[in-house]
Order: sequence, then structure tokens, then C-alpha cells
Amino acid sequence: MMLFHGGNTIQAGTGTTPETVATTRQLLLNPKREGYPNLDRESGELVRKTIEFFEQKGKTRLKEDDHERTWYADFLEFSKKEHLFATFLTHQEYGAAGCRWDTNRNCALNEVLGFYGLSYWYTWQVTILGLGPIWMSTNETVKKRTAELLQNGEIFAFGLSEKEHGADIYASDMDLIRQGDGYLARGGKYYIGNGNEAALVSTFGKLKDTGDYVFFVVNSKHDNYELVKNVINSQNYVAEYRLNDYPIREEDILAKGRDAWDMALNTVNVGKFNLGWASIGICTHALYEAINHASHRRLFDHYVTDFVHVQQLFTDAYARLAAMKLFALRAVDYMRAAGPKDRRYLLFTPMVKMKVTTQGEEVINALWDVIAAKGFEKDMYFEMAARDIRALPKLEGTVHVNMALIIKFMANYFFKPGRYAETPRMTTPVNDDFLFRQGATKGLGKTRFHDYRKIYRSVNLPNVRIFRKQIRLLKLLLILGRPTGEQKKDFDFLLNLGELFTLVVYGQLILENARLLDIDDKLIDQIFEVMIRDFSKFALQLYTKGSTTFIQQKICKRMVKRPAVDRARLSYVWETYVAPLKDSYEMKP
Repeated sequence: MMLFHGGNTIQAGTGTTPETVATTRQLLLNPKREGYPNLDRESGELVRKTIEFFEQKGKTRLKEDDHERTWYADFLEFSKKEHLFATFLTHQEYGAAGCRWDTNRNCALNEVLGFYGLSYWYTWQVTILGLGPIWMSTNETVKKRTAELLQNGEIFAFGLSEKEHGADIYASDMDLIRQGDGYLARGGKYYIGNGNEAALVSTFGKLKDTGDYVFFVVNSKHDNYELVKNVINSQNYVAEYRLNDYPIREEDILAKGRDAWDMALNTVNVGKFNLGWASIGICTHALYEAINHASHRRLFDHYVTDFVHVQQLFTDAYARLAAMKLFALRAVDYMRAAGPKDRRYLLFTPMVKMKVTTQGEEVINALWDVIAAKGFEKDMYFEMAARDIRALPKLEGTVHVNMALIIKFMANYFFKPGRYAETPRMTTPVNDDFLFRQGATKGLGKTRFHDYRKIYRSVNLPNVRIFRKQIRLLKLLLILGRPTGEQKKDFDFLLNLGELFTLVVYGQLILENARLLDIDDKLIDQIFEVMIRDFSKFALQLYTKGSTTFIQQKICKRMVKRPAVDRARLSYVWETYVAPLKDSYEMKP
């Protein structure tokens, strides 16, 4: 029976200070101590009030509402009373004092809502999607009306996908048919969150006579709005709805033609970023619950957390979760720094959606391997987490769709770096105006990125050095073993290649943020141990593909590396960061 011996905290190595340990320990959300120092006072207070709402509700009621599929009217009433959605989601030009669209504080709320339950996050998320086309439009009438509706506590919806076509918006069957000086809307939408109660549903379709794309708004309570059903078995209402000759006036139209098309994709750029944050919240709560259970359970005359394999699983889960948050936080900076000449966010946003959410699945898998059958029990938050963590990689475009987008940036990222000033932390409380004027969605091939080699060369940690060798081999693969024409049509081949590429980008932003936030080097080295293992796994998968050429096979085999395994470092991370989570948070019953 393998155990870690001793129990004394291993001292930090050279360069690790008490201040570094303290800031690293504050990386994960703990509702009991979170002070939100990076938010202005009013915003921080509103997030803390949201935490208090859920803590007063308690886990028993939270789980009962989940099991009984109870519509979250209490949360929406809280939001209305505190003007939560109105404050966080009203464009600054149209709201009261304190209202703005501030990605930094929105992500704080994203994390909290995910922490307490995906359903609460979901109604916020689809409201964000519904608002995107409105704030991007030039329709002042709808914008002013929207600000009033938000102030009154209303929610919104985004009518894009259809039953027969899914997210293939090229094939939309929602038609606007000219009728006198207006239109009649005819067609259906499918899988539309908040479609039962939304004050306005931003709906995508086509003008019947010209075939041009169009975005317009409808009210879910209108007589010609047919609410067909909830298509899922959940607290959420994910609607199928039909518009049966719904009358549309010019003042209900948000955009036509290319502008409507760009509006759809740019809204998803904003909204899908939130999915990674929901994963971070879910995993954090699950981690607290799992370690509380395991550290108090005795098996074979030892606590479960005494076993080496359990400590490894927890430490891997913690390292992955810390990496998720470091990457997502840094991606916020690039979202907020974006402008017409800086579109780096177009790579980092789909990575928060794709990479962070799939890493969330890995975290839950590791924790579930520890708590085993306990994870199925109806009184555990974990039961919800294990179910809901699977949803996030599959929403707002699958992993495959987002990977297809990410791969488009690979050549410029590796071989044509651009010049940018250093991007600082972007926590200033201002409205993120550019998100609502992103412009045309074409021309992705012109996007340049700052040179990733700069941050990698500046970090001298054992596993970062090994990871740099893997990066160099990936570049060699792209030069000497470029994908053939046939391989470019094989999406499974490209998916594995894309996984290798995303790990490079992932590591870059993690290192940047570790420096900005003063994160312990030993944790960063532990994160890169996990990443080397992941890189080796994807390299091996690419090696075993039937279509892989001889030169590609040779390079892929060289990519498979053993990380610098350091038992003392692993023990230090366990003792300093993971084990102290025991009993540090438990939701009120």
C-alpha cells in the first residue's frame, strides 16, 4: 500500500516567497473569503450578494430544485431586485450609473454562477447571447427598449439554431415575407434557451424575396409566437418555438445582409468565451466537495488522501484547474485589449470555449476516480457537476467546430509573428466597446500574434524546458512533414494536430499570467508536467493514424517526452496548495 511519508509542509524552493504562496492560494474561488479586489466596490458587492443568495438558499434546496426541474424564478427575482443583469449587461451608453459591459467583472459572475449550478449560469449566458445582436445593431429604438427591459429584470434569448440545420446558419428556414410596409416572420427555431420567458428573442433568418440574411427581435409572449416545447429535461427551458406569421416592422429589425451574418458570428465570439468560466466554477466547487469527502474517509486504517495515487489524482486535478483559470484570466486581457488592429482574441476566445471546457472534463474525471460511488449520490453537488461538465464542450459550437477555427491561425502564430506592445492586466472598470463593433468576420488569415518564444525563453523550469523541445519538434513537423492534401481533408488528423497547437498557445498564456499574478514556480512546473503528458498523448495518437507519413511518424515519436518527474515538487504542491483545501469551503446545507 503506497503512502506519502511524513506530513510536514515542504519548504518552497529558491524564489518562492510567502507572498507568492499567498497569491497562488488565492487563485481558486472560495466564496467564504473572496473579496474581489480587482473589481470596483459596487461590482464586488453585487457579486458577493449573488454568493450570499445561493448560500442562503442552501445545498439541500439547490439540489431539490435541480431534481424537480424547478424553474429558477427565485434567482431571477433576486436578479431583478438587485438589478444584477441590468448592471452587468447594459451597454454603458444606455444604462444607469454603474451599468456597463465589462468582461472582467462578467467573468467573475460567470464563475460564481457555474460554481452554484449550470442552470443559473445558463439563463445568464443565453441572455448575453440575446443581447449581443441588439448592442451590435444601429437600432436605437430597440436598444433603449432593451435597457428598460433589463432594468425591469427581464431576460433575453438568441434564436439562431434550427431543428433541421442546427448551427448551419447558411441553411436557415426562418423567413421574413414582405407584407405591405412590414413583414411576416414564418419558421421555427430549436434549442433556444430562455425561449419561454424572454422579453426579446434576437432571431436570425432570411428575407424571402432577396435571400439576404436578417436579424430581428420578437417577444415570447406574442400571440403569433408558438412555444412548442422544452426540448430537454432540466431546470432550464431550452425551447423549440415557431413564428406563425408574426408581424415584424422595420423598427424590429436589427440588421440585414452581411451585417446580420457578422452579427451572428460576433455574438458567438462574445458568448462562447463564457463557457470556459462555467467549467472553472463547476470544477472548483467539485474539488472542495471531493477533497472534503476523501480527507475524512478512512479505508484500510488510513485516510483516503494518504494514498499516493489519490494525492496524484488530486494534484493533477488542481494543476489542470489552476491552468484553466490562469489561461482564461489572461484571455480576458486580450478580449479587452482588442481593436481593429489587434484581433488576437479570435484565437484565444475559441480556446477558452474548447480547451478550458475539455480540461474541465479531465478535472472531474480525476476527482470522480477518487470519490467513486459518492459522486452519484443525490445530495452531492458532484452529481450535478459530473453531468453538467459534459455539456460545455458541446455548446456554442462543438470542439470540432472551434478547432477548425483555431487551426486557421497556426501558420501565422508559428511563422509570422506580429509586433505588439506588452498587454497588461485589463481590470479597469470600463465598457468593452469593441466587442460590439468587431466588424467583418472574414480575413482571419491576416491576424498576427505576438512571438510566443519570448515568454517561453524567459522561464527556466525543468518541464518548461522539455515542453520547449516538444514545440520545436511540432514546428519541424509543420516544415518537413506538412499535411498532405488528403490529410487536410481528414478532420481526425487535423484535430490531433490542432490539439498539439492549442497546448502551445495554452502554455504561453499560462506563463504570461503566472508572471503577472506572481504564481509559484513549483505549481507552474507541475502544470507543465501535466501538459507534457498531454502533448505526448496527442503526438502518439497522430503517430498511429493510418494516413501519417514516414517523416511525420519519425517526428511524432520524438515528440513523446517524459516529463521531469520530481516527487519533492509533487509533495510540495500537495502539501502547500491541495491538502489545505480540506474543510476550507462547504456550501451551507
